Amino acid sequence: MAGTKAGGLKAAATNKAKYGKEFYANIGRKGGQNGHTGGFAANPALAKIAGAKGGRISRRGPAKKA
Repeated sequence: MAGTKAGGLKAAATNKAKYGKEFYANIGRKGGQNGHTGGFAANPALAKIAGAKGGRISRRGPAKKA
């Protein structure tokens, strides 16, 4: 029954029985606490620098004139 809606409902019931009815709420809470919108979203100048580095080490090689 793996991969079916009925199987998912049985798995959810098992998880709730084993770990409590707040099982999925706790998973969602942990995920929400982990996300802090860091990285490039917090520092666009860093994104510009990183993109420039990536462009310089391109694997495509130099452009060929037609």
